[in-house]
Amino acid sequence: MSNNILPSIATGVLFHGFYLGGVFYSISIGLPTGIAALIVTLQPVLTNALAGPLLNEKITFNRWLGVFLGFIGASFVIGFDIGTSLPLTGIIAAFISLIAVTSATLWQKKISNDLPLPLSNMYQAVGGFFFHLIIILIIVEEPFINFSSTFIIAISHQILLVSFGAFTILIYLIKKNSASKTVSFFFLIPTTSALMAWIFLNETLSYLDIFGFILTTIGVYVATREKN
Repeated sequence: MSNNILPSIATGVLFHGFYLGGVFYSISIGLPTGIAALIVTLQPVLTNALAGPLLNEKITFNRWLGVFLGFIGASFVIGFDIGTSLPLTGIIAAFISLIAVTSATLWQKKISNDLPLPLSNMYQAVGGFFFHLIIILIIVEEPFINFSSTFIIAISHQILLVSFGAFTILIYLIKKNSASKTVSFFFLIPTTSALMAWIFLNETLSYLDIFGFILTTIGVYVATREKN
């Protein structure tokens, strides 16, 4: 078990540092949210391509078909309005996020059966904490936090729902399923977000969004219905 502590900390740096940090940074400097999401949504495609040679997973035709349908459906939901110009640094950051989350997923699959889930989560949180602490000390001359109600709500969401909730579910799925099968669920993120925005924020849900939602759901079903 002790041999997997450092790898688990490293996956935490990849998940919480480069993946989440890269996405937030790319958006903060002007990369449209849809483009950042579209780049990161390539993860199941990249994971399927690498899971065979790296993890000896059998990637069937149906799984590839499901991934293809899922990506096309997610693309319809996210949209193609990229604006007049895109910040190159933002694009690079988004692709770094893509590589980070794919690498972390494959690495986590290799060590997931040897490390209990609570310990894995703890070590990943430690890795993410020290990564961001170093970034703050290097980049920010005088670190300062304004403990406003908005900040507390936002950080609580990140800690409880993202870092703890979502990543606990992700690590559990990676532990119980193949990496290629698990990441197919990532295609549901844009469609679920669009549906929640329609319900809670009164945002418009177009026919193209509905078509993409249906196509993505079919793709995820096709990709995940097979046994590992």
